[in-house]
Amino acid sequence: MIDKELMRLVKGSNKQIVKCTILNILALIANVCITAGICLAFSLTISNDPNINQGSYILPFNAILGGIVLRYLVSIQNGKNKALLATMVKKNLREQLFSKLLELEGEVDESIGNAALTQIAVEGIEQLDLYFTSYIPQFFFAMISPILLFAICATINISVATILLVCVPIIPIAIIITSKYAKKVFAKYWSKYLKIGDGFLDAMQGLQDLKLFMTDNKGAEKLAKDAEEFRKITMKVLLMQLASITIMDLVAFGGAAVGIARAVIAGTTGLNPIYVLFLTLLAAEFFLPLRALGSAFHVAMNGAGAGKKILAILKALPIQRGSDTFESGTIQLTNVIFAYDTNHIILNNINMTCRHRSITAIAGESGSGKTTLSRIILGQLAPMSGEVLINGKNISNIASENLYDSIACTSDSSYIFNDTILNNFKLAKPDITEEEIWTALKKVELDGFIKRDGGLEKIINDGASNISRGQKQRLALAINLTIKKKLYIFDEATSAVDFDSEKVIMKNIMALTRYASVILITHRLTNTKMADYIYYLKHGEIKESGTHKDLIAENGEYASIYNKQVELIGSDVINA
Repeated sequence: MIDKELMRLVKGSNKQIVKCTILNILALIANVCITAGICLAFSLTISNDPNINQGSYILPFNAILGGIVLRYLVSIQNGKNKALLATMVKKNLREQLFSKLLELEGEVDESIGNAALTQIAVEGIEQLDLYFTSYIPQFFFAMISPILLFAICATINISVATILLVCVPIIPIAIIITSKYAKKVFAKYWSKYLKIGDGFLDAMQGLQDLKLFMTDNKGAEKLAKDAEEFRKITMKVLLMQLASITIMDLVAFGGAAVGIARAVIAGTTGLNPIYVLFLTLLAAEFFLPLRALGSAFHVAMNGAGAGKKILAILKALPIQRGSDTFESGTIQLTNVIFAYDTNHIILNNINMTCRHRSITAIAGESGSGKTTLSRIILGQLAPMSGEVLINGKNISNIASENLYDSIACTSDSSYIFNDTILNNFKLAKPDITEEEIWTALKKVELDGFIKRDGGLEKIINDGASNISRGQKQRLALAINLTIKKKLYIFDEATSAVDFDSEKVIMKNIMALTRYASVILITHRLTNTKMADYIYYLKHGEIKESGTHKDLIAENGEYASIYNKQVELIGSDVINA
């Protein structure tokens, strides 16, 4: 009925929940006062007592008016209290989620995509908010109110009060029976909901490729299949809600009917008709709080389903690091093995040395494990076995902040924020001057374009949609060139630029070796010529290693692919 783990998620919520419960009890007392005032006024009206005058109506009038005023004030305060609790829950949960993502350095369960994470952080927390603001206060109120009403009604007729109280537990029993099935249904509901969100985002982002490969129909079919699965689970949820609400209505109105019938029978055997009226009017109050709890229960289970997803992220363990500092020097990988799951080894027995103030190239075709290897060097992934040593220190012992402060990474997926070009540079280097920015832009041959198109105040749209992919890569590279780091990693940093621009960029990359180590990851082997040492990967293993001259002399796979690329581009272009 109540998930203790979820309750512990929001500190300070218990106090607000107690306030909401007390306010609900005060609202019930206000209803009892109004009912009592109405019954007393009715009793005075039908009475034949000659002593009754206008003054006799002061007490029932005050009871009714006092109840109305109390109910009004309670409603206002309850609304404010729930709004405060809702704000507290949403703020607290989103802060926890964001802090955890920072702690995890963006590495969450691979089954949770970007769209799913957004849905959890936005709609999931909204649903969980209802769990705290509606369900939990209603739960405690629903447990207390029948006992309070029993105490009031028992002073009038113990048998009627007992019958009403005995019928009440049938609703919680129905909720408990439903809850086990409901948890499973809502867990599946959220899984399907997140899946369709991820699938839709994936299809929209890859729509151009789907069109180019004429597979948009298959993409539509996949989305339709996911939508149908979501429709089915949604119908299961609605059917379950309808069935449980029907059962609760039958119990609530049936129990009230039994209590009213017993009160009427008591009236025929001597109970004052006014007491019969009072018991009749209060009979429904025994069941309404639990009936409201039943309705809130389904919303709560939906929120609890989202809460489990949030808990899974909050429980995730970050990569453990020490407090050592990153020192310039040799980067060494020894017997590194990595797999995303135990059935599929991505990198197998990697032994590699990247010397200080030199360029180490990691080459290979797509899918050979190059990017995974760069993420291990960055410390974003921990190897299953083996070591990554930086100047003799294990990377896991280097403090995260110091590690990221010492490394710059430029890739084809580098993110440019929806802000001005100036502010994007300032994110990397807050005290950067405009002269430094223009120098960096000139190095990547982007200065002319920026000057013609709005200057440094030009705003980059969301997803860098208002500049080309090549311009985005060169802008990301320019940003990284303005910050002095000890290690630079370039992961397919020139994959979307023309050959002339590529040569200029490579010249700037070579210049970095005056003070830093450079790792160049590429499938274009024409870029590896100037590297001091090259590792050629295939299927997650190092197949060949050595200088460019040595590998060409070996006449292996590296030489074969290099010669094909030279033939495709033209040796005159490469040597120009």
